[in-house]
Amino acid sequence: MQDLPKTYDPSSIEPAIYKLWQDTNSFRADPKAPGQPYSIVIPPPNVTGALHLGHAINNTLQDILTRVHRMRGRNTLWVPGIDHAGIATQAVVEKQLKEKENKTRHDLGREALVARIWQWKEQYGDRIIEQLKRLGSSADFSRTRFTLDEGLARAVRQTFFKLFKDGLIYKGKRLVNWDIHLQTSISDDEIYHETVKTSLWHIKYPIAGTNKHMIVATTRPETMLGDTAVAVHPDDPRWNWAIGKSVTLPLLNKTIPIIADPILVNMEFGSGVVKVTPAHDPNDYATWQRQGGKIDIINILTPDGRINENGGPYKGLKREVARKKVVDDLVAQGLLEKEEPYETQIGHSDRSKTPVEPYLSDQWFVRMAPLAEPALEVVRNGKIKFFPERHAQQYLSWLGEKRDWPISRQLWWGHRIPAWHCKCGEVIVSRETPTKCTKCGSQLEQDRDVLDTWFSSGLLPFTTLGWPDKTRDLEVFYPTALMITGFDILFFCNRISYLLISFLLGS
Repeated sequence: MQDLPKTYDPSSIEPAIYKLWQDTNSFRADPKAPGQPYSIVIPPPNVTGALHLGHAINNTLQDILTRVHRMRGRNTLWVPGIDHAGIATQAVVEKQLKEKENKTRHDLGREALVARIWQWKEQYGDRIIEQLKRLGSSADFSRTRFTLDEGLARAVRQTFFKLFKDGLIYKGKRLVNWDIHLQTSISDDEIYHETVKTSLWHIKYPIAGTNKHMIVATTRPETMLGDTAVAVHPDDPRWNWAIGKSVTLPLLNKTIPIIADPILVNMEFGSGVVKVTPAHDPNDYATWQRQGGKIDIINILTPDGRINENGGPYKGLKREVARKKVVDDLVAQGLLEKEEPYETQIGHSDRSKTPVEPYLSDQWFVRMAPLAEPALEVVRNGKIKFFPERHAQQYLSWLGEKRDWPISRQLWWGHRIPAWHCKCGEVIVSRETPTKCTKCGSQLEQDRDVLDTWFSSGLLPFTTLGWPDKTRDLEVFYPTALMITGFDILFFCNRISYLLISFLLGS
């Protein structure tokens, strides 16, 4: 008789057992099988990396629940998948391209870069699935999905088309968070804040036609090149006499109006005067909207973070260089009253780890107000439950803001937006590729942007089951029973809820 080893060696036991499970299709789900259905779709890990401890814990919990319900006689399905992770994956490949060949994506061109990324995906994409198997996961790996699979791509186009047709997708020039390093917009959810030591510069703005001046304090003096007004509180006796007058914008020597805005200005703070730079600050952008076109909005940056032609003599300078030059010129002209040390919270891109820039840009958006209310209601009435329950309030608070979602990304890797543009100005949104402009008959060019990764991954609970086709899988296994995810990405999961509700309301 063979002696039992003193310690358990999983490598000598588990591979054989797992192979037996796979060879006998132990985890294969059949929509025709008896039993009440129970289904989970894995929150798809990014193709960019290997699974870490958090993934291991998450997938272990999903595995436990799947196995428990399978043993209870439920007809169980656990669908595995991988996310193409648009920004993260392209960033990894671009970094390799720079380090190994000293080239940028623009040196290669769109088609060549996308081909490189596909090569990278084929080399590294399977390791996540193999890790899941090594965990002993009882997922139905015959149903493994990648968010750029053709079937899922068709569903993404169908969703975009329906939302656009229903007036829930639009394109417009809006203030977005701009990643200077990756040169793309990112959503609020993809930003983290860090405390940064900087300075607070106090600048003199001469009041036109007088010998007086206003003091404006800012942590970003280079943005004054895009100032289109200064604001005061209408009840502030120090300054309300100046409302309707103008100041001379230092360095550029042009006049801009003095306006009243009781929302932007806190007359108890500082000098009671606030510079208004609508194209580069969200609060100032809101002021511009409230003013109803009475003040201008001027973008002073190029996509790579340099000052553009609106910055006058500072054109072509990187924003950091422009800041130093602006401060030096203010000192030389006697317009800098003082500079003092200051700490402030700066938003950083979660992808490039660099400071983001508020940036005026043409983007595609999902109109959230009509979608948010049904998504809120299913949590309020208990149809969707959170565990622990305290996270429901976080969901309700954030979703209750009903902010429109910028879904376009200025990347080359991902689901290309299914919109085609003609030189005549016509824009055609279609599920299929149109051959020519329906208005003038000319050739069309597809929109160059791609969709936010979460637009496609948010659809996985039903696209992995065959939607938009009416399949037996969809009939049996949808809606899914559970989603397990980290509390730190609840905001992203809100996006999923929006699109799920959109689907449930009639797609």
